[in-house]
Amino acid sequence: MTTTDTPPATAPAPSPGPKNKRTKRRREGAAWVFLSPWVLGASVLTLLPMAVSLYLSFTDYDMFNTPRWVGLRNYIQMFTEDPRYWRSVGATLTYVVIAVPLQLALALAVALALKSMKRGRGFYRSAFYAPSLLGASMSIALVWRAVFNDGGTVDNLLSDIGINTGGWVNQPGWALFAVALLTVWQFGAPMVIFLAGLQQIPTELYEAAAVDGAGRWRQFLSITVPMLSPVIFFNLVLQTIQAFQVFTPAFAVSAGKGGPADSTLFYTLYLYDRGFVASHMGYASAMAWVLLLALGAVTAVLFRTSRSWVFYAADTNDTQGGAR
Repeated sequence: MTTTDTPPATAPAPSPGPKNKRTKRRREGAAWVFLSPWVLGASVLTLLPMAVSLYLSFTDYDMFNTPRWVGLRNYIQMFTEDPRYWRSVGATLTYVVIAVPLQLALALAVALALKSMKRGRGFYRSAFYAPSLLGASMSIALVWRAVFNDGGTVDNLLSDIGINTGGWVNQPGWALFAVALLTVWQFGAPMVIFLAGLQQIPTELYEAAAVDGAGRWRQFLSITVPMLSPVIFFNLVLQTIQAFQVFTPAFAVSAGKGGPADSTLFYTLYLYDRGFVASHMGYASAMAWVLLLALGAVTAVLFRTSRSWVFYAADTNDTQGGAR
C-alpha cells in the first residue's frame, strides 16, 4: 500500500478589516503631515515659479508693466537675431570643455596621492577641501580678479621671467582661462568623492596584478579606472551641470560686463544682463528654459554614452544564485 504526501492546506489570507483600514489611513495621514513642508516648499518655491517663468517666456515683460503675449518671438530673436546670445553659448561651452576635465583630473590625481599617503592624510584632505567650502563667493572671485589683473601676483611673476601678459582679465584670450582656473582650484568636493571610491577598491586586485607583473600605469588603467568608473561618471555629471550655470566668477572678473570682447560672457551672465539690467524678463525667461532643456539633453547624452564605459560590480548574491 502506497501513500502520497499531500501538502498542508494553507488558510486564505484574512481580508483587511475596518480596524486595519483605519490604521493604514492614519499612517498615510501622518506621512503626509511630515511631507507637507517639503510639498509646500516645492510647490511654492519651485513648481509655481517655473510655471510663471514658462508663461513669461512667451511674453514681452519688463517687470513694471503687464506682460504682453508675443508667442515665440523671444525664441526666434534668440536664435536668429541676437549675436551676443551665440557668443555666450560659445564662451560657456569653451569654459565647460576646459574647466570640467581639468578639475576632475586634478581631483583624481590628488585623491590617488592621498590614498597612498601614510601620515597627514586627514590634514591634507582638509586643506585641499577648504577652497570648496568657500564656494563661488563674490569675495573669492574679487580676490581672484586682483591676482590675475594687470599688476597682480600672476602678472608680476610672469613678468619676472620675461612674459608680459598685461593681466589675464584684460586679455580676451586669457580672461576665460582665469575664470576656469578658479573652478579648477576648487576641486575639493570631487576629490573627496574620488577618495571614497578609491578606498572601496579591493587591495587584492592590485596585489594579484603586481604578481602578474603589471606596473602602476597598467594597474591604473586596468583596475582603478574601471572600478572607479561609476564615481567618475557621477562627478562628471555633477560638475558639468554646475559648470553650465557658472555666474559669480565671470561677473566679478568682468565687472558684470562679460568682457573683454565678450570672452567671459557666460550664458547665465548674459541671462542676468537681459533680465535684470535691460529689464527684458520675458527674453531672460526664454533663455532660462533653453538652458534647462540643454542641460537635460547633455545629461541624457552622458547617461546614454555611460553604457559603454561605466562598469558596475555585479551583486554577489545574484552571481552565486546564477551559479547554482
